[in-house]
Amino acid sequence: MSLSHVETMSLRHSSSQDAQRSSWKPWLCSAIVLLFCFFATLILTFFPFKTAKESCMAKFGPLPSKWKMTSPEPPCMNKISDWELRILQNGLYLTYGQVAFDRTYKGAAPFEVWLRKNEEPIQILTNNSQIQTLGGIYDLHVGDTIDLTFNSEDQVLKNNTYWGILLIPNIQFIS
Repeated sequence: MSLSHVETMSLRHSSSQDAQRSSWKPWLCSAIVLLFCFFATLILTFFPFKTAKESCMAKFGPLPSKWKMTSPEPPCMNKISDWELRILQNGLYLTYGQVAFDRTYKGAAPFEVWLRKNEEPIQILTNNSQIQTLGGIYDLHVGDTIDLTFNSEDQVLKNNTYWGILLIPNIQFIS
């Protein structure tokens, strides 16, 4: 008996109902994406991000230096103590820095450095095998405090450690 006369047939027969059901899915996905883009554009147009008109910057370290600050009017931040600032103007702030571990440290405390906002860690460094960099962009508000804190001040080479913060100015694009 030969099978050559058997035609290849689909095991599943599609009905017109299946074809109608699957054809609306791409349209629905496209409509959702278009609506999302439309509303996102409206929100960004009528409620733009609040940013500064000019930049403002502060830098602390490496020691023996103290805080170095630019002085726009009104100021955007105020020094509270070594390694700590109070924010005086809402906006996006860029933080940057470097922490160097003291290889001669013989204490038992684990190496930990925290960049904190209102005493809550926003970045933690724990690797003492090399110089660590820190930084990021954060939305800060009037009254926030931001600081760099060390688990043990003896673990850090303060003459190779610094930290800075920059208020990002409002950037206007020309079309």
